[in-house]
Amino acid sequence: MTLTRALFPAPSLARQVALVLGGTLFIALAAQISVPMLPVPMTLQTLAILIVGLTYGARLGAATLIAYLAEGAMGLPVFANGQASLAYMMGPTGGYLLGFVAMAWLAGLAADRGIARGILPTALVAVAASALLYVPGVAWLTAVTPLDLTGAVKAGMLPFLPGDAIKAVLAALVVTGGWAALARRKG
Repeated sequence: MTLTRALFPAPSLARQVALVLGGTLFIALAAQISVPMLPVPMTLQTLAILIVGLTYGARLGAATLIAYLAEGAMGLPVFANGQASLAYMMGPTGGYLLGFVAMAWLAGLAADRGIARGILPTALVAVAASALLYVPGVAWLTAVTPLDLTGAVKAGMLPFLPGDAIKAVLAALVVTGGWAALARRKG
């Protein structure tokens, strides 16, 4: 059971649409927040994606990210730094954008199966989902830039690992905190 399902046991189509739209708004807002870090600044976009996946489950989480990508493809400024358009999505970050769907799905699948319960298991799931993001991201980067695989890993993965580890722990704290708050409310 996911946190969303625990809060709303009888999902209706209207509620699911509202959750998807709310999730895309949450991710779009988080994508605009840049935190200074070395060697590269980090946005909170993937933190929001992890939270959506871990709280919505695999299907609703993936649907939310598909809707998010559709919003960006239509020109809504939902990506980092207010970017949007199908042309932007075909650029160097395109693989990461597509990987967002897999990231939310994997985090959601773990939540659906009860694996993402407690701080440590949830953090480990978040780290695994974050790692999955690099498969299409680095592959796409090698396809659309002159970088070879080593160069793509150095430019498109290694600088982001510290921030992703921090965001995985933060997502785990948020989600386990949500479960604790729900238990107190029901208790």
